[in-house]
Amino acid sequence: MSKEVRVRYAPSPTGHLHIGNARTALFNYLFARNQNGKFIIRIEDTDQKRNIEGGEESQLRYLKWLGIDWDESIDIGGEYGPYRQSERTEIYEKYTDELLEKGAAYYCYCTEEELEKEREEQTENGQMPRYSGKCRNLTEEQQKELAAEGRKPSIRFRVPTGTVVKFNDIVKGEVVFESDGIGDYVIVKKDGTPTYNYAVAIDDHLMEMTHVLRGDDHISNTPKQIMIYNALGWEPPVFGHMTLIVNESRRKLSKRDESIIQFIEQYKELGYLPEALFNFITMLGWSPVGEEEIFSKEQFIEIFDPARLSKSPALFDTNKLRWMNNQYMKQLDLDEVVDLSLPHLVKAGRVEEQMTEEQTKWVKELIALYQEQMSYGAEIVELTEMFFKTEIEYNEEAKAVLAEEQVPEVLQAFATEIEAMETFSPEEIKAATKAVQKATGHKGKKLFMPIRVATTGETHGPELPKAISLLGKATVLARLAKVSG
Repeated sequence: MSKEVRVRYAPSPTGHLHIGNARTALFNYLFARNQNGKFIIRIEDTDQKRNIEGGEESQLRYLKWLGIDWDESIDIGGEYGPYRQSERTEIYEKYTDELLEKGAAYYCYCTEEELEKEREEQTENGQMPRYSGKCRNLTEEQQKELAAEGRKPSIRFRVPTGTVVKFNDIVKGEVVFESDGIGDYVIVKKDGTPTYNYAVAIDDHLMEMTHVLRGDDHISNTPKQIMIYNALGWEPPVFGHMTLIVNESRRKLSKRDESIIQFIEQYKELGYLPEALFNFITMLGWSPVGEEEIFSKEQFIEIFDPARLSKSPALFDTNKLRWMNNQYMKQLDLDEVVDLSLPHLVKAGRVEEQMTEEQTKWVKELIALYQEQMSYGAEIVELTEMFFKTEIEYNEEAKAVLAEEQVPEVLQAFATEIEAMETFSPEEIKAATKAVQKATGHKGKKLFMPIRVATTGETHGPELPKAISLLGKATVLARLAKVSG
């Protein structure tokens, strides 16, 4: 085994980059960079029926978007290639022949119907379904007879009986499996395709992987892979199985769970920042020393320690993600915030794609107004709704404000001040509000709340003089007249 740390992320091109897979890639990447090792991306595409067009390219594109780079893969090559399983068939065949010669594997001629019947009978008898070993000791003559019937064989691994498979997991400590509970498993399908557990074990050895960090759902695969290592006289890598990601109901994150956005592509489209997602995902099931939660990629590389991977499920807290993205949004240059937000206003039909210089200036000021509170780019549509409404519907809280006895006096005085203005700037509006305070004697909430509600329709919002200025004089006067009338 190579002394240099070598780890991999091995997606199947069956879909887009999921949060769980992104976390696996991130942890492997951070570990490799922390150890001055190598991070490899291998494409596990043997299940051709499930592969989707563009799946490979999508995985790589969104890993790059997150800020992850790699040392070897299909796009940059490397001395351990090919990096697609579908291009490694001859490699697997060599080891299949070796296992068959050793008697560590055998041909199985059982049909799917026979296997299904066997599983049903075992379930009815209260047994855990597993292969009975029916073809385990077929003679050469019996094999020929079954082949003459037109049966195509699969190849099964001969699981040693009465043995124990142990390994020390980085996250879970010592893990023990009894071989008698596993049953002989298929390593090569009837069509000659290697199965996942078989191909992975061979690839991880030949690509000299020192560590395999992956999700908890793979832990039952580990003894099968270790058995392949043992049968071929190889040393297994160090394994680490990260705990599941759960939703706010503490249930395993399922791709059917619509309460959580789960694909990296969707976050990019919504105007989230890759640096924020990198930060958030790294904290899903891993924790640094101390209370700090905001880190740069470089800081994560420096402090990443797999010993700090959590033993408890990682909670996907959507509000935490929004908070974290907001922390990053606040630090951006306004032009970058505009780039993230403007496409969403265009898509919603709020503004034109091609704007005059004056319109562009107005939109930029509008977005600037919400930079401090914006969690992600697409949120600008909801936040700025009051600027594009012709009619305002007041909620109960707003109606209660407008029902206060001083409101007509305040709004009439404010409208008079507005009408007299020559320039409609935030500074002038601020001065007008002070003039109303002086003229009416009302101050604080009694003054500001009626003006806010009448002009914006909201009881909370951004800096009021700026908001009123961006609404425009005609709109403000029309809204004040409607409330007063």
